[in-house]
Amino acid sequence: MQRIAFVASPTEEAQAALTSLRGRYGDAPPDEADVIVALGGDGFMLRTLHRHRARGLPVYGMKLGTVGFLMNQHHLDDLPGRIASARPTVLRPLLMEAVTESGSSATALAFNEVSLLRQTKQAAHVRVSLNGIVKLDELICDGVLVATPAGSTAYNLSAHGPILPFGSQLLAMTPISPFRPRRWRGAILPSHSEVAIEILDPYKRPVSATADSNEVRDVVEVRIRESREHTMTLLFDPEHGLEDRILDEQFEL
Repeated sequence: MQRIAFVASPTEEAQAALTSLRGRYGDAPPDEADVIVALGGDGFMLRTLHRHRARGLPVYGMKLGTVGFLMNQHHLDDLPGRIASARPTVLRPLLMEAVTESGSSATALAFNEVSLLRQTKQAAHVRVSLNGIVKLDELICDGVLVATPAGSTAYNLSAHGPILPFGSQLLAMTPISPFRPRRWRGAILPSHSEVAIEILDPYKRPVSATADSNEVRDVVEVRIRESREHTMTLLFDPEHGLEDRILDEQFEL
């Protein structure tokens, strides 16, 4: 039997499930476990991926939160069997490298998306380059984001970006409330692309950059690329894997 480390969100429902599962299957410390079982919603799953990235253990989620796109259904019975038959899905996060007004640098990983947002009532003015070539000399918008296939159904979809099939080796770049150029609605990029976003008027029109939940304020330049060094594996029940969920999402009304 694999040694399981349970982690749970602080909600009453998740904590009750944690108690029941520990009583039935035990609970190994994360540094001695073979697999992590996360109890909560998608937000908690993202925090779990970041918190336990150094160990690189596979993570099996069970939905005990509002949104459970990255989770399996919650059942107490035969958890070791479900884990043993689960399909592994490797997530490749985005690496964000940001430079701030003060000259400091910050790096962060994003399994869903990197988003840039205006910090004040005034629209952001940014320049967009791809692999060192300027593609948009000036984009006026509330913000812009770059999403992975796993994240394409989250904030990216709400901003009218495309849903990307898992394993497509693509990224979605989507503007948020674009004003100029009016006809630009985003781009689908090869996953090996490097995106550079320069803030054109950072003092009058400040912008923040966020990688999942890690925010850096007052940025002047942000570079985004897919990381090949930092990966995490999610486990999904065979009858409803992540690839199937992303496909089904395209037919939701």
